[in-house]
Amino acid sequence: MNLENDPLAALWMPFTANRAFKTTPRQLKSAKDMHYTSDDGRQILDGTAGLWAVNAGHCRAPIVEAIQKCAAELDYAPPFQLGHPLAFELASRIAALMPEGLDRIFFTNSGSESVDTALKIALAYQRAIGQGTRTRLIGRERGYSGVGFGGISVGGIVNNRRQFGNLLTGVDHLPH
Repeated sequence: MNLENDPLAALWMPFTANRAFKTTPRQLKSAKDMHYTSDDGRQILDGTAGLWAVNAGHCRAPIVEAIQKCAAELDYAPPFQLGHPLAFELASRIAALMPEGLDRIFFTNSGSESVDTALKIALAYQRAIGQGTRTRLIGRERGYSGVGFGGISVGGIVNNRRQFGNLLTGVDHLPH
């Protein structure tokens, strides 16, 4: 494969028939509010909010400005043994919106990471309260729980698990 002559060759896209896509690529060049603009100029409604990542819409000026302001001051602060005041402020604001007892916030980078983290927290919690033998994880048939090992394991979309064999052990699925 000559990567220099094929700008699409190097990227492997998830949940995509890659050969078919690269034969007839569907590219997006920009987005604004609720719509993408394709490379041929068509407006495409983003009905899934960028796979649930831009629920407030694309390229909204106040959000862009806030991101630029933060990145100009501190582009990243690792959460291991260090922190940034804005992370604590946001966690406090979210906790105030939650029901009593659900007031600890753990930030993640994606839904898949969130599911895998939640599974680990659930298992660790059972150990912490002396119920370490409670290790069954329950998912829902036809439910989507991300693309990490934990999420695919508890996810109920059989085709997402089929190519990987047994992922996590001790997983059951309830009917939808």
